[in-house]
Amino acid sequence: MSDATLYELDAGIATITLNRPDNRNALSAELVDGLGDNLERALGDDAVRVIVLTNEGPAFCAGADLKGGGGPARRSLEEILGAMLDSPKPVIGRVAGHCMGGGVGLAAACDISIAADDVNFGFTEVRLGVAPAIVSVVVLPKLRRADALELFLTGKRVPASRAAEVGLVNRSVPREELDTTIAELTADIVAGGPNALAAAKSLVFRVPGMERSEAFGWTGELSRELFGSEEAAAGIKAFREKSKAPWVP
Repeated sequence: MSDATLYELDAGIATITLNRPDNRNALSAELVDGLGDNLERALGDDAVRVIVLTNEGPAFCAGADLKGGGGPARRSLEEILGAMLDSPKPVIGRVAGHCMGGGVGLAAACDISIAADDVNFGFTEVRLGVAPAIVSVVVLPKLRRADALELFLTGKRVPASRAAEVGLVNRSVPREELDTTIAELTADIVAGGPNALAAAKSLVFRVPGMERSEAFGWTGELSRELFGSEEAAAGIKAFREKSKAPWVP
């Protein structure tokens, strides 16, 4: 497997690192294929409870690979963004570098993203004569129309604090606090049951698009299914005994 992305598993947390700092982690065929392969690896491993996506070097991801070179990718950005959205395992973005174009799409496709406060975000596509077409699918649900138009049309770079303000990421923190923040976040998440986490994520994506009666019907059935599960029985037992649930790494 290519070293364009690195993979590490520790205590239920799979960390995928974009590892082409010399090319600002641009979306080359090699990096896209490596990212897709490692996402598939994490999703297929029962030992993985949470996936963290991060970067090596000063850029999280510079977007499209304008230098070109190399053969065609086996995978596509659409496939990767879709896999992140559909993942039953929470995907966390540790954004430790500048984030442009398609890179903003990767950060936005994470369920929760935390950015270092010294990095910038931008949809710079219009300045190249193109538009943020593919990433708009994952970005627009997070933005007000007014903010989306300002960011898309100006192509200006904005600080992480502004990215958090408009909802592209959850929050920005001082760089020296980034690792601690991610560690605390992932520790909280792995305390949840695997099936419960997948169900909680599905609520966020599905309920807003349902009519009220359909939503109550589906969520009622889901609730009954969850409360009747072995996972819930184990979790309630652990709660009563003031012990850790069996799924906690």
